[in-house]
Amino acid sequence: MSQTVSSETPPEQRESHPRAFAPATLLLLLVLSIFGAVIGVQLLTTLGVTPNTAIIGAMAAMIIARIPLQCFARFRSIHIQNLAQSATSAATFGAANSLLLPISIPWLFGHNEMVMPMFIGVALAMLLDGWLLYRLFNTRIFPAEGAWPPGIAAAESIKAGDQGGKQAALLGTGMVIGAVGSWFKFPMAALGTAFIGNIWALGMLGVGFLLRGYSGPLFDIDINKLYIPHGVMAGAGVVALFQIIRLIRQSNSQKASQHTAADVLPQAQNEQIGKTIRLGALGFMAISVLIALGSGLYTHLSLPWLVAFMVYAAFAAFLHEMIVGLAAMHSGWFPAFAVALITLLIGILIGFPPQALAMLCGFSAATGPAFADMGYDLKAGWILRGKGEHTRFELEGRRQQLLAAMLAFVVAMPVVLFIFRDYFSQGLVPPVAKVYVAAINAGVSFDIAKSLLIWAIPGGIIQLIGGPGRQMGVLLATGLLINNPLAGWAVMIGIAIRAVVLRIGGEPMRNKIEVLAAGLIAGDALFSFFNSVLPGGKK
Repeated sequence: MSQTVSSETPPEQRESHPRAFAPATLLLLLVLSIFGAVIGVQLLTTLGVTPNTAIIGAMAAMIIARIPLQCFARFRSIHIQNLAQSATSAATFGAANSLLLPISIPWLFGHNEMVMPMFIGVALAMLLDGWLLYRLFNTRIFPAEGAWPPGIAAAESIKAGDQGGKQAALLGTGMVIGAVGSWFKFPMAALGTAFIGNIWALGMLGVGFLLRGYSGPLFDIDINKLYIPHGVMAGAGVVALFQIIRLIRQSNSQKASQHTAADVLPQAQNEQIGKTIRLGALGFMAISVLIALGSGLYTHLSLPWLVAFMVYAAFAAFLHEMIVGLAAMHSGWFPAFAVALITLLIGILIGFPPQALAMLCGFSAATGPAFADMGYDLKAGWILRGKGEHTRFELEGRRQQLLAAMLAFVVAMPVVLFIFRDYFSQGLVPPVAKVYVAAINAGVSFDIAKSLLIWAIPGGIIQLIGGPGRQMGVLLATGLLINNPLAGWAVMIGIAIRAVVLRIGGEPMRNKIEVLAAGLIAGDALFSFFNSVLPGGKK
């Protein structure tokens, strides 16, 4: 049988899933990982954001597959293209968000001796991040049926390249519309996301965007300066954590008879949610101990404060990861920078000294992005492998995606080590790192503490009302933390269009609008990426 695996081939007739470490595939993944890592570092330090490069990796594999040589024919496999997009995006977010951003914080503080202990700690946290999402994907906490919008966009792009036909035409139309809209600075990814995700969750996200954008012009209130979004997220995040714990207990107590044949994962894996989270918590605790001891914090803290730091750092990192993952699953946004700031503010309120706060902030900021990005990639793979219809093939493919992502993370480490000193010496540091350092230097006033506590109450109540399936509190806070009112309008318009189309056309229209949505998101991402990296692009 040919190495080329078409999406038309029934899964039961396929060979085993393509291997990430097969020589030709491994070489491609190494090249794409280096590319993704360099791009991530460059854009985070110059623009302050990290683009999703998953579609770029898939396109690279598609282009190579068109080279008329037999050795490149294997790259026509949609599953190898899935591995390519997984490695590219993992390297981008890993190098930029999980490695470079955390080590820039002690550097800006002038504690260069703390940079390497931070690097080692966050590198381990990044690997743990990816493994945890791999273990939790397609469970009751992070179901494969969740929106994961960039994952759908990547999958539909790969499918269109493989199949062609009407679906490809619809996707291409969406990509053109998405790129044109992005050129006019309209957030087309937000519009596309509204066609895919949970309406309640996205409705709250849109409300948050609009409140943040118009509270100043309409009411002369800067909700960000009042720390209202931060309080709402703190309250919603704590309630979300308790909801996750409740889901774990329910999962462990379920009987085999309650599972249906439609379940993608074996019952055994669903019952391992609690075990996975416990191992993750222990892993974060071990990393916090390593950071505390390796950075010499024990010389700045008494024993009780040292223990308190290690416990809170592990808790903050774990909570940050869960919140970022939930927001990413439902909306495609993950407010990692803002949630890290919240954990930092609470650390300041607790009373940790500046050196401990710098390490705490870096550790917290490192968790989440790699976790969320892995969710997008696994969603893409889940779609391409038949949405879990064939369990063995799905699990095998998911394992290969994990290997591709871990390879990318490992490649990202020497890339960052090689270039960070040159970047930092030129003043090229992630802009958000300066915000964290300024917050540590300024401290937290009584008014800020009061605002955090007051607004945590409605945030927690909204999260409680929405339940774990809708994540209304987390999504409202996500919108409040991001100053993008146009995205709010895009989400609301998208929800309205989706409701009208489904009302008129019924369920047969659902797949069509989801493919169009994938095109909108992909077009927006591609335009933003090339507009950032090509000469003459907007900086």
